Amino acid sequence: MPATASDRPAVARGPRRLRWSARLRLTILYGGLFLLSGAALLTITYLLVATRGEPKIVVKAIVPGNELRAAEPDLLQQAKNAQDQYDESMRQLLTQSATALALMSATSVATGWLVAGRVLRPVRTMADRARSISDRNLHERLDVTGPNDEFKELGDTFDELLGRLDAAFDAQRRFAANASHELRTPLTLQRAMIEVALANPTASTESLRAVCERVLAAGEHQEHLIDGLLTLTRSHRGLERREPTDLAPVVRATLHDRHTGPVRVEHDLAPAWTVGDPRLVERLVSNLLDNALRHNAPDGWVRVTTRVADGGALLRVANSGPHIPHDRIDALFQPFQRSDSRTGSPDGHGLGLSIVAAVATAHDADVTALPGPEGGLDITVAFPAAAPHAV
Repeated sequence: MPATASDRPAVARGPRRLRWSARLRLTILYGGLFLLSGAALLTITYLLVATRGEPKIVVKAIVPGNELRAAEPDLLQQAKNAQDQYDESMRQLLTQSATALALMSATSVATGWLVAGRVLRPVRTMADRARSISDRNLHERLDVTGPNDEFKELGDTFDELLGRLDAAFDAQRRFAANASHELRTPLTLQRAMIEVALANPTASTESLRAVCERVLAAGEHQEHLIDGLLTLTRSHRGLERREPTDLAPVVRATLHDRHTGPVRVEHDLAPAWTVGDPRLVERLVSNLLDNALRHNAPDGWVRVTTRVADGGALLRVANSGPHIPHDRIDALFQPFQRSDSRTGSPDGHGLGLSIVAAVATAHDADVTALPGPEGGLDITVAFPAAAPHAV
């Protein structure tokens, strides 16, 4: 038979340890400070009374020597009585002072406990609310009320942190959903093409070859998407290596590998040294140039500039194209976000500018994007300039 609860051996529990909470520490601090200050005050008072309050017997009358000797026992007795009375008064003073100090110390400890609890009540309230917030209700806030003191500042700071966490979790969920959708679409297309080809009993070699070419094209589309996702993830992890990198030759090599078509490319490439991962910097440059070339106007233009200014290595890419509203620019740097007003090749995945932002963040660089006066975008990436000894 299984053992019942009464048959099980009792688990020995050790004594409950005292929890040194902030309230207890503040109470001990209040009580200790009062005890020390009270003891110091009573000690000073006792010493002042002891040094200035000793009894003195003064003989005011001048008497002959024989009569003075006869009065000596009475004078000595008076002096002894006065000394005894003085000693008794000092003992009473010391006893009463110690009793008053003990009572006031106990009162200060109790008062300190109440005051500490009152002062720390907002902290307990914030802790309880923060404990109830999880990844499912990050939209809730502490909403600390009261005077504009340190506790309210702490609550407001925590609310700002919750806001950033909520945005990060929401972006992560959107990213996972969009990534799965972007990956599932070409897989579904490939499966449909293969099934249609296999279901056709009269399929010729040419038709099967055309289907294989379309499947390869869809696979290449997936490879580009997965490569972009991996680059985005690696950029968010930070830099694994840092070495001096000149932006000018990177831009020059990237332009050499690009087919610009009817788009006119103008460049002014001055040396601009920074420190970072050359592969990620090259990917940032490639994405900016591809974005400028893909989303452009017929017979448009692209201007690329590298230089050192204001203590930073600057990369600027401006292009012509359709007008983009200013309030839509920030959304373009989010994954899988495309502007409806943008024209050009439909092969983009909506990851180009998000990778640019992630790589720039990994390099402690600032990205500034503005709508161009003639349409398109004017994007400037300001990298930290490399120190001369690093170059």
